[in-house]
Amino acid sequence: MYGVEPEMQSIGETDNRLLRMLARTPTRLVDIDEPGFLRPDWVVTRPRLVGICGSESKAVFLDYASLVDPGNAVGMQQNPMKGFVSFPHVMGHEVIAEVVDVGPEAEGLQPGDRVALNPWLTCVTRGVSPVCPACVAGDLSQCHSFGQGSFAPGIHIGMCADVTGGFADLMPAHDSMLFKVPDHLTDEQVVIADPFAVSLHAVTRHPPQPGSKVLVYGAGALGQCAVAILRALYPTVEVMVVARFAAQRRLAEDFGASTVPHEPRLELIEQVADWSGGVLQPADGLPMAFPGGIDVVYDTIGAAETLEVGCRVLRARGTLVKLGMHGAAKWDDTPVYSKEIIYTGSNAFGIEEVEGVRQHGIAHFLDMVGSGRIDLTPMLTHTFRLDEWRDAFTVLADQESSGAVKVTIDSR
Repeated sequence: MYGVEPEMQSIGETDNRLLRMLARTPTRLVDIDEPGFLRPDWVVTRPRLVGICGSESKAVFLDYASLVDPGNAVGMQQNPMKGFVSFPHVMGHEVIAEVVDVGPEAEGLQPGDRVALNPWLTCVTRGVSPVCPACVAGDLSQCHSFGQGSFAPGIHIGMCADVTGGFADLMPAHDSMLFKVPDHLTDEQVVIADPFAVSLHAVTRHPPQPGSKVLVYGAGALGQCAVAILRALYPTVEVMVVARFAAQRRLAEDFGASTVPHEPRLELIEQVADWSGGVLQPADGLPMAFPGGIDVVYDTIGAAETLEVGCRVLRARGTLVKLGMHGAAKWDDTPVYSKEIIYTGSNAFGIEEVEGVRQHGIAHFLDMVGSGRIDLTPMLTHTFRLDEWRDAFTVLADQESSGAVKVTIDSR
């Protein structure tokens, strides 16, 4: 079988930094052994359609390395997440797959079942007993056992050396990680399950006030999902999206949001304040809205410049939710103090309560898609075969020209 993991390429001649990094990325298509059952209650699946996550793009484009000061080795060594990933690993965790073999103690699944993946490698999947308090509470992203149990450290499939991800011919998974996909739903309808659950976790745990105005920073997969969730669950809330590319802007507007360009930042702050009713105070640099008119900012980027804009346009005691991952960031957080802003992280997903129903975020997604309440298929812009992975990341490296929003690997 094949799996995508590291190799060195020559540096290309281009002004696009992401394309230059793609030319030298330590990623390649290699032959690997077929996976068996990691434990008796695991199964083996065959990936059908797999989305490329933003975290995988950052890894392939060496984005995380580019954020580290070469003269600050201590800063690199102190990243607290280093212990929750192991190498080499096969990426791919936004997976729709078909079960091909079932372990002797696996329950509820049989060969031929089409399933959506919850990728978290938590206590139960690792054979850790008793399970930790976070898992008992359904807070799967806060599991205490990401570095323990039967196999190598890794927070989820696609970041663990012992668990092949979806960018491969075969992928193992624990029986509890797989949600059966109803026959009447297509792979294309449900491949967005993972990013949807990420945004659902952020929005439902930090909901907007009725009739308020919110800002979604970023119009990639997480941002588009956030817009769809806000329009479905909080119809009285007005949504504005900071969109970088034309295709993202058009899609966000089709989903029911207003949009604003991501730069220049001064004009961005002015437009958001004007739309939300915020009052800008004079400043030598970027102004601050005080009083502000934005109730919640859902930041799907998580970079220094986006966090700084978010806290400047928020109302006093508004909420800045960081659900995008962009490495360490230094920014002027004075408005967090002066406006008493709630600044919080939102890491992936677990068991969520939506309209009085408490279940896994992916189960909520399947219910909402099945009922016709959510349709995210317009997000799917490009599909490639596994051996065309470089082409897939090329369109992501040049979204302005390609119009890419969600790119998938099709192994059907």
